[in-house]
Amino acid sequence: MTARAEPAPERLRDHPAFLFFWVSRVASALAFQMLGVAVGWLVYALTGSAVALGLVGLAQFVPILVLTLVAGHVADVFDRRRIVLAGQAIAAFTLALLALGLGGGGVELPAIYAAVVMIGACRAFEHPTLAALLPRIVPGPVLPRALAVSSSALQMATIAGPAVGGFAYAFGPTVPLAGAALCYAAAATAMACVRHPPVATARSGATLASVLSGLSFIRDHKVVLGSISLDLFAVLLGGVTALLPIYASDILDVGSTGLGALRAAPAVGATLMALLLARLPLARHVGPKMFAAVAVFGLATVVFSLSRSFPLSFAALFALGAADNVSVVIRSSLVQLSTPDEMRGRVSAVNSLFVGTSNQLGEFESGMTAALFGAVGAGLVGGLGTIAVALLWMRLFPELRRVDRMPARMPARAQGLR
Repeated sequence: MTARAEPAPERLRDHPAFLFFWVSRVASALAFQMLGVAVGWLVYALTGSAVALGLVGLAQFVPILVLTLVAGHVADVFDRRRIVLAGQAIAAFTLALLALGLGGGGVELPAIYAAVVMIGACRAFEHPTLAALLPRIVPGPVLPRALAVSSSALQMATIAGPAVGGFAYAFGPTVPLAGAALCYAAAATAMACVRHPPVATARSGATLASVLSGLSFIRDHKVVLGSISLDLFAVLLGGVTALLPIYASDILDVGSTGLGALRAAPAVGATLMALLLARLPLARHVGPKMFAAVAVFGLATVVFSLSRSFPLSFAALFALGAADNVSVVIRSSLVQLSTPDEMRGRVSAVNSLFVGTSNQLGEFESGMTAALFGAVGAGLVGGLGTIAVALLWMRLFPELRRVDRMPARMPARAQGLR
């Protein structure tokens, strides 16, 4: 009797929709990074104020706070692909208007903040929906690899975006903003090409219980709660992105081109780490590795804060990005592999809200702290705080610390949360 041949393992190349998903995410991230450099440098040039830089982060965070949970419910009820496409198209239109206004010399600071608010609203729908869409495109066995490859796409755009944005700003703020608008338009075009098997969804109305059910799910799953909240508080304290214009201008004296390089440095480290994780996925001791990565993130923030050398500052941000990517891949895999499909939009929305809080509200916090203690003091306190959070969370969430492997398969349904 001949032995039955084992089926060949699935590969990402067997899922062509993933390619369009990847292109859409690259273009969207590229647009956002170009926008970040242009708006950050423009606002600081207009005001010379750390508080004004912090308000840019707050302007992004407020719509995320208000809209994200609703966006999660929408992502579980309507076509996720169309939701992402609409958000990217609106972002492209908003930046095109801002670029035209700046070109005509008729845009004031409030209009810049208003455009940032609109981009934040688009991202409030785009990000959780993208996260919930990916498991429909690729199956569970290859999802961690897809997340690593998708993360590498994000990081490659984060490398190119600041560098291109910083260079383009030398020709005026209109150029990087127009380029960002074109990138968002390309992202929407690629998303329109994504195809996946139809999934039946219950067109239930948006009740308070339904909108908040993602919070209930996370509360009841301590590993998911621990991983998401660890990222929230670590990046909230340790983020120095909002202060990079100050470091580039006043401490390192490297100008807008140097600012682009500094903003790209974490993404360089993250991209190389993402490519490594795509090649050699994390197999064992994922919980301890996540805590170690967060501690390294905090230590790298401390080194950057104290540095007066551009190469050392670049190296510290490189290490920061590499460590952060390990945490991102582990957290994303744990969240997606622990959540049934009919709940992914709402759970991804909560995750996105936490990520948005740590990034955008973290920028606001950094700006306010820098106004009180200076940029160096703010970065130093934040880095030490991140290390303290990692140590504290190891005690608060022993379930996360003991996680050895990723979940083998995705659950079929959520119980009692529909």
